[in-house]
Amino acid sequence: MCGIIGILSRQGSAADRAMEALRRLEYRGYDSAGIATLDDGKLDRRRAAGKLSNLQSLLIETPIAGSVGIGHTRWATHGAANTQNAHPHVSGPVALVHNGIIENFRHLRTRLEKAGHVFETETDTETIAHLISSHLNGGADPVSAVRSSLTDLEGAFALSILFEGHDDLLIGARKGSPLVIGVGDDEMFLGSDALAVAPFTNRVIYLEEGDWCVLHHDAYAIYDESGTEVSRPQSLVQAAGAAVEKGNYRHFMQKEIFEQPDSTARTIGAYVNALEQTIKLPGDEAAIDWANVTHIHMVACGTAYYATCVAEYWFEQIAGVPVKTDIASEFRYRKPALPKTGGLALFVSQSGETADTLAALRYCKHAGLKTAAVVNVPTSTIAREVDLVLPTLAGPEIGVASTKAFTAQLCALAAAVIAAAKVRGTIERDQEVELVNALSGIPRLISESFALDAPIAELARTLSKARDVIYLGRGVHYPIALEGALKLKEISYIHAEGYASGELKHGPIALIDEETPVVFVAPHDDLFDKSLSNLQEVAARRGKVLLISDKAGLQDAGETPENGVELPTCHPFVAPILYALPVQMLAYHIAVEKGTDVDQPRNLAKSVTVE
Repeated sequence: MCGIIGILSRQGSAADRAMEALRRLEYRGYDSAGIATLDDGKLDRRRAAGKLSNLQSLLIETPIAGSVGIGHTRWATHGAANTQNAHPHVSGPVALVHNGIIENFRHLRTRLEKAGHVFETETDTETIAHLISSHLNGGADPVSAVRSSLTDLEGAFALSILFEGHDDLLIGARKGSPLVIGVGDDEMFLGSDALAVAPFTNRVIYLEEGDWCVLHHDAYAIYDESGTEVSRPQSLVQAAGAAVEKGNYRHFMQKEIFEQPDSTARTIGAYVNALEQTIKLPGDEAAIDWANVTHIHMVACGTAYYATCVAEYWFEQIAGVPVKTDIASEFRYRKPALPKTGGLALFVSQSGETADTLAALRYCKHAGLKTAAVVNVPTSTIAREVDLVLPTLAGPEIGVASTKAFTAQLCALAAAVIAAAKVRGTIERDQEVELVNALSGIPRLISESFALDAPIAELARTLSKARDVIYLGRGVHYPIALEGALKLKEISYIHAEGYASGELKHGPIALIDEETPVVFVAPHDDLFDKSLSNLQEVAARRGKVLLISDKAGLQDAGETPENGVELPTCHPFVAPILYALPVQMLAYHIAVEKGTDVDQPRNLAKSVTVE
C-alpha cells in the first residue's frame, strides 16, 4: 500500500527528486510522508503527518541536502498516522523505508529490546531497522547485515535501505510487495513501481519474489532468496509525466472518467480484428484450451471483483462455462475444492500486485489449475506468473476510486468471453459478429453519454444530502448496482448498499422511506418488466427513485421514478460497461457537493499490497 523510492546519485537534490517520485506514489497512501538523505555521509531526515503537501512545506522551512536519499508515503497499518510513526525509520547508521507488514515483529522487537535496543515508534518497520543495526553492531558489513536480517522477517516487504557513511550504497529487497530497480547513467533508483522512477530513467528491472539487490552508482547485483546472484532482464518502460497530471480537470477521478472512450478503445483494439470482425486474444493462443475448460474460478478484490461478477453472467450465458466468483481475501482461507482437470483460474487486478489476489493465484497454481489474469500492468507480478495475460490498456489510474480501469477490465473480459464461446461452439458466426460489433461500439456510446454529466451533477445536489442510498439491479446489472454503491461509499462517505432487485422484498424494503434515495440500474432488456415491478414497490412506499435506463425504459416507467437518467440504447451484452459510467459520475458529483477529498478518500489506498 505504501509507496517507496530510493535514489543513488552524485548530483542533484535527492529530496527534490524523491518528492517528485512520491507525488507519483501518493495514491498508495497519504497518512504521512518522509525523506532521509545522505550528505557527506551523514544521515538527515524530515517527516510529516498527513498528505505529501505537509512534507513539502516542511522541506521549504528546513531544507535537506544530499544527492542520495530514500522517501516514503504511508498507508498506516501498525501505529497511528502521526509524525513519530512516519517513515523513514532510523536505528544507528541505518535508515529505511518499507511497504508491507512484518508479521513476527512483536517477537523480534521483544528480542531486540532485551538486547538493549530502544524503540521510538509503534510500527513494525522500525523493527527491521533495529534488526539490521544489531547485525552491524555484531561486526557485519551492511550487505551481510541485510542478508542476515531478511532471513528473520516473516510477512511481506519491499525495502529501500541507506547506511550512514556509505554514499555509494543502496540496498533493496522484496517479498510479497513489488519493487523495481531503475537503471540510470551513473545513478540507480528503487521504486514501488516503474511510474515512480519514470522521471529519472526508462530502464527498469522488476525484482522477482524473494529477490534482494545491492546498488552502487555504476553497478548492481541481484540475489535470490537463497543468496545466489541472479540475472533479471532490463525493460524499457514508457510512463509519461502527463499521465499523472490532472490537466484542466478538477480531480484525477474526473479526468479518468472522461478518458474512458480512449481507454476502452485501446483495450478493445488489443483484442478486436475490425476487418475480420473477430477476437484474437493476445499472447499464446495455446496457453488456454477453451474447448476443454469445464469450470472457471474468478478471483479479485474490490471493484475488480464486481468485474468478475459481470463476467460470470457472460461466461455462463454466452460461452456455457460454469463459473464461481470469489473475493480474493476469502478464497484461499476457505480452502476451495478445485477441479483436478479442466479448471481455469482467472484473476482480475488493476495493479497486478494485489496481495490477496496474488496469494490466491499461487494457491491455484499449486493445485495445478491453468491461470489467466486481466491486468493493467503487463510487467506486474501477477502478469508474470499466469499462463495467459489479458491486458487492459487503461494507462495509469491515479484516483483511488477505480473508473477507467473497471470499464477496461469489462472490455477485456467481454473479449475473452467471445473468444471462448467461438472455440466452444456456443455461438454461430453471425452471433460472433454481432457481439464483436457491439463491443467495438462502446467507446462511441461512452462519448455520447458525457452529455449526461451536467444533469447528473444537478441530481447530485439533492442526493448529496442523503444519509443512506440503495442501489438495485437485476441480472448482469446487479454487479453494477454493487459497484455504484461502492463508489458512493468510497468517495462521499455516504452509506450505500447494492442489492439484487428481486431481493428487495426479502428485507431491504424495510429501509425504504421518503428520506432514502433508490437508484435503479435497469436498461430496457428482458428483465426490465421485473425491475419495473420492483421500482413500483419502492414508489408505493414513498421512496425517491432514480432510474438509470434507456429511452424505452424511461418511457415504460412513465412518471413513477422521481428522476431519470437516459443512456443511449445499446446491445444488452455490453450494457454493463456503459451503465458503469453514470454510477461513476453520480458518485463523483455527490462527493464534490459534499466537499470530500475525491482522489484520496480517507483510510483508502489505490494498490493494496498487504493482507
